[in-house]
Amino acid sequence: MAMDVATREIDVLLNTYAESHRNPTNELIHVICIPAIIFAALGMFWSLHPFIAALVVVAALIYYCTLSWRLASGMLLMLALMLLVLEVIPSHSVFYLSLTVFVLAWIGQFVGHHIEGKKPSFFDDLRFLMIGPLFVLQIFYRRLHLAY
Repeated sequence: MAMDVATREIDVLLNTYAESHRNPTNELIHVICIPAIIFAALGMFWSLHPFIAALVVVAALIYYCTLSWRLASGMLLMLALMLLVLEVIPSHSVFYLSLTVFVLAWIGQFVGHHIEGKKPSFFDDLRFLMIGPLFVLQIFYRRLHLAY
């Protein structure tokens, strides 16, 4: 796919991701399950050590800043809130809660793709595991008429 000089990488990635997320039910499932997966993954890193979870957040934010500082700002807020929630959950519960949420949310994702009739985008390009959260965030940005 030839990229127009004015086309940003984030627009290409989000448009490509959107191609397998057109069904409203699948989109709704993603709006619920993608944040749940992020929270659960952070929780599993947190259960190893909170510093590891923080490093993962910093690495993700660095990548997001290369794509869109506005979306990265939204992700910063979302990820910071998730880390705060993890801070108040009893430490002995974090791993099992996270593992349960992770499995259930992935089941939801695959149900959504079954409804959609298309395979998940990350089967073609692993970057889409990182783009999924931005896809959900840009849905909210559009509803709030915010540029990204």
